[in-house]
Amino acid sequence: MKLLDSDEVIDILRQHPPAGAWLSSVVDTEELGVPGFVVLELIDGCHSKGEINQLLKAIKPFKIYWPTAEQISVAPGILANAHLSHNTGPLDMLIGATALGLGAPLCTFNVKHFRAIPGLLIEQPYKRVT
Repeated sequence: MKLLDSDEVIDILRQHPPAGAWLSSVVDTEELGVPGFVVLELIDGCHSKGEINQLLKAIKPFKIYWPTAEQISVAPGILANAHLSHNTGPLDMLIGATALGLGAPLCTFNVKHFRAIPGLLIEQPYKRVT
């Protein structure tokens, strides 16, 4: 299993070719999920009901994972150590805690914020070409 961060979901929504190619290559062999806090971040970035509907349709194939109470309980300590040095925010910490608790790699290009979480596996699933 792999969890997707918001940047990968955005690339999928925007039909970014490398994201689509990567998704096609793993969809049948790898379980993909999205942390619930990523869904909240993405909804917060929407500007219309149409965008929200498009987002909800795009993430429908993915299982949504919410952190357990135990996973949430470790987040403040990690955030206290990572906030100033890595500019890690509360939502990123909860997203990372979810992946860490599941033992799943987090697919993200936001390495700076997430590398502050000890033991978290981070993958950059495809080459980002702008």
